[in-house]
Amino acid sequence: MNTDSKKISRRNFLRLSGMTGASLTIGFYLPALAKDLPALLTPEEAVAQGIELTAWVTIDKSGKVTIYSHRAEMGQGAYQTIPQIVAEELEVDLNKIAVEFAQGSQTKYGSQITGGSSTVRGGFKSMLRAGATAREMLIAAAAAGWNVQTAECYAENGTVIHRSTGRKAGYGDLVEAASRLPLPKEVKLKERKDYKLIGKPLPRLDNPAKINGSAVFGIDKTLPGLLYAVVERSPRFHGKIKTLDDKKARAVKGVKDIIRVEMPVFAATRHGVAVIADNFWTAQKARKLLSIEWDDSGIELMGTEQLFARMHSDLAKPGLTQKAQGDAGRILGNAEKKLEAVYETPYESHSAMEPLNCTAHYTDDRIEVWGPIQGPDWIQQDLATKYKLPMEKVIVNMTFLGGGFGRKAFTDYTYEAVAISKAIKAPVQVIWTREDDMTQGPFRPGAVYGCQASLIGDRVNALQIKLAAQNMDHQWAPVPDKLDYNRSTTEGLLEPYFAGIPHYRFADIPTESPIPVMWWRSVYSSTNSFAFESFWDEMALAAGKDPVEFRKSHISPDHERYYALLDRIVTMSGWSKRGKNEGWGIAFAECFGSIVGEVVKVSKKGENGISIDKVYAAVDCGWYVNPDIIRAQVEGSIVMALGAATIHATNFMEGKAVETNFHQYRMPRIQDIPPVEVEIMDNEEKPGGVGEPSLPPFAPALCNAIFDLTGKRIRKLPFNINNV
Repeated sequence: MNTDSKKISRRNFLRLSGMTGASLTIGFYLPALAKDLPALLTPEEAVAQGIELTAWVTIDKSGKVTIYSHRAEMGQGAYQTIPQIVAEELEVDLNKIAVEFAQGSQTKYGSQITGGSSTVRGGFKSMLRAGATAREMLIAAAAAGWNVQTAECYAENGTVIHRSTGRKAGYGDLVEAASRLPLPKEVKLKERKDYKLIGKPLPRLDNPAKINGSAVFGIDKTLPGLLYAVVERSPRFHGKIKTLDDKKARAVKGVKDIIRVEMPVFAATRHGVAVIADNFWTAQKARKLLSIEWDDSGIELMGTEQLFARMHSDLAKPGLTQKAQGDAGRILGNAEKKLEAVYETPYESHSAMEPLNCTAHYTDDRIEVWGPIQGPDWIQQDLATKYKLPMEKVIVNMTFLGGGFGRKAFTDYTYEAVAISKAIKAPVQVIWTREDDMTQGPFRPGAVYGCQASLIGDRVNALQIKLAAQNMDHQWAPVPDKLDYNRSTTEGLLEPYFAGIPHYRFADIPTESPIPVMWWRSVYSSTNSFAFESFWDEMALAAGKDPVEFRKSHISPDHERYYALLDRIVTMSGWSKRGKNEGWGIAFAECFGSIVGEVVKVSKKGENGISIDKVYAAVDCGWYVNPDIIRAQVEGSIVMALGAATIHATNFMEGKAVETNFHQYRMPRIQDIPPVEVEIMDNEEKPGGVGEPSLPPFAPALCNAIFDLTGKRIRKLPFNINNV
């Protein structure tokens, strides 16, 4: 193509010279407000248009393929699925691909947030097109060199082959010629039946590095002159420093400085004292010698009982309607056959195995951070705004994450590290201890649900569910709009139910509390589904119907996808062959573009205990990439749900978190984990999420199974499974 010389500055000329010829690079131009698929560009086209190229696929002269992962890898498999998608259309050996984390840049990559199960569902088409475009350009380069038609050539295993003569050319030999070709306007993508990589249970590319220890997590980052910091923060979210005596701490050998830190969190400020030293252990030793008196004036010093008493009393309020049809209130008020139940779910800590940490280096005209960051584009924007720097002057580097669950998408811990670096004029790594991570929050909000239903015969005529809980969105403004309803009040409920119930109302009452809360794996679905699916079981019992058939009767037959899932979970679990002395429970959830059904089978253990014999999960996530990763995510979700249902919760006393470490907030151990069988539906639906949708159905399925076995209805979590 011809490049407009007027647009080529010296800098752009150097960029262009370095990117063409030596490699074939296919990138994207993604305007921030683009609604369509991003445009594919070569480096030459990008420079001509004054655009910074998003490099997702690069092939050099040696034939080495590098793919840039624009999403975080926190165990959910982005590091594997993105290359597996691109390699399918690029026709290369997946094991010969180098994967690098992309830096934070929303203008390049669009949303980079790893949350909402959005990595594959948000970018699969662009990734497929990138691989296919590079392949077609390499084929075109080979065909031109051989003076044959492109239709006579095909690509396989990093090589272009001429069909009739068997002539071959490796990708490395073709990149220089291919890099000078115009991008094809359209490329034909494979049909699913022709996939060689997608849909296959291929070993993860990050396994070797994580096994041999070479994988770089946030805490592994080192820099010349790096210092280390720990922060003693207010034990209550809004507390301020009243007095500080740091003489003993400063006397510890290796301590470099002790400073006060103010950290924006939502619309408030979290106060703390940072101890900076030449290593973490020295900083932590000195921290324990600080003497701080905190000013907690004006803070509601609430405990767990007070919090939940407030939520229960809030249920008496009308609430803010999110979704309604008909006149549920009037129907319920006049109902002859009416059911009522109240469900309660606890506050929870994220408790990722890798506590928060961030390495930051602030200079006069630039900020650079490294760490386990779930939303690199959010961090870049947040730091650029708060420090009044151009976006390109804020460099956000991702490392591997040892779990995130939403917590590492927040912006507080990265800002804090930059603030300390700025104050001490040196690079610093701020490490949160397990106690910091577990007591500071933000937490999954506790919730109370008031459920009412009326039945006519064996069908639901009216349904009302009110949620009393903190609204996460209300924290972002100093004076929030209290009439702004919770848009996640129906999250988790199967969509066809809305058409199957004549009268319904879903509402929330935003409970007032000083406890900081935020998204936790599957967000409100994790609490909503316990109420929704437990109450469906209660309604089925009142209607005298099998729980599966009762659900089916409220779903129109034209929803074939839902019927197929219900039939699959029934068949795989042997639901129709349930024994008399066994407890069986079933539950479903729809969130993040996927539908999941789970069956839990239980039996009695000892005098009052319950044993979970097996968990069955059927997952409809539409178009998918790697079934092994899906099964791992489902199993992990069930383990996390088991902990939240039967083992741990975050409690508060006088406004402070009680649980400080795993001796109090116990994780499920291997002996606690039941066998889990997972089946994945095959269909042509759009890809949905995998990392979150399998968590919500477990708790209601378990409690429904316990009722089936014992006749005892569990409406409050967590409960002691050894004393039911």
